[in-house]
Amino acid sequence: MYPTGKPYDKGLLEAGDGNLVYWEVGGNPEGKPVVVVHGGPGAGASPAWYQFLDPEAYKVVLFDQRGCGRSTPSVSDWAVSLAANTTHHLVADMELLREHLGIEKWMLLGGSWGTTLGLAYAVRHPDRVSEIVMFGIGTTTRREVKWITREMGRVFPEEWERFRDGVPEQERDGNLADAYARLMEHPDLAVREKAAADWCVWEDRHVRLRPGLERDTSYDDRDYRVTFARLVTHYWRHAAWLGDDELLRGVAGLGHVPGILVHGRLDVSTALETAWRLSRAWPGCELIVLDDAGHGPGMADTLVAVTDRMANRT
Repeated sequence: MYPTGKPYDKGLLEAGDGNLVYWEVGGNPEGKPVVVVHGGPGAGASPAWYQFLDPEAYKVVLFDQRGCGRSTPSVSDWAVSLAANTTHHLVADMELLREHLGIEKWMLLGGSWGTTLGLAYAVRHPDRVSEIVMFGIGTTTRREVKWITREMGRVFPEEWERFRDGVPEQERDGNLADAYARLMEHPDLAVREKAAADWCVWEDRHVRLRPGLERDTSYDDRDYRVTFARLVTHYWRHAAWLGDDELLRGVAGLGHVPGILVHGRLDVSTALETAWRLSRAWPGCELIVLDDAGHGPGMADTLVAVTDRMANRT
């Protein structure tokens, strides 16, 4: 992997609705533009993303999606509304940032939730995308949300039972993302804080399938935990405001855009089926399946090799 980079330029972009979106640019100012689409929703774009990209070859754009990371206002403040925080807003923010930075086309690099957002952007702005590299593939359909929040209880029955029991008994047979989102709108602060914590315990568990992976200590930070839980449940309860299989149908129009999807067979959070279906519908797409990788861990070398290959593409 490449060294963790540092930005040579950064700022806050006025995105409307009172939002300021944090952005930074690192790497080579004359290199191939690439924008990082981070996961979550709500995880923020850490400097670790630079490690996947050759700093001599790429002009690297990182940004924190509205409401999280260094963007303001942060939804870690329970008083901050989520009404103007949807997939449509985030796609518009990305296009506004591209125009602000004077970039004609950029490559998309995204993981987990970032694959949903990145593909939504590409489908709506195909002429602004040069290449696409995604890993931990998901499209946030209602079927996928149900898989993560309910059906994966067959893999982690004890942990899932605790997760399910975090909502009122009369809501346990329904949409658990919706139930948790409602808990995080509860008038009692203690109820909201406990719901955020319970959600993150389950989130951390189902991404750690590979033996030896330690728990994610990011969730120990109260602001990160609340930001993450509020945004994930908000997006999942609405299936990312996308129609069923909207992205699957949309990628058929990306035939001219080369794409590489990297997915771990041990990824139970986002089952391989989604990546496989996308690769079948997208003429310019290559699917790389790593038999010993999960939801991110175990694929760093492959991602570096893929971005190096894309760097040499003209």
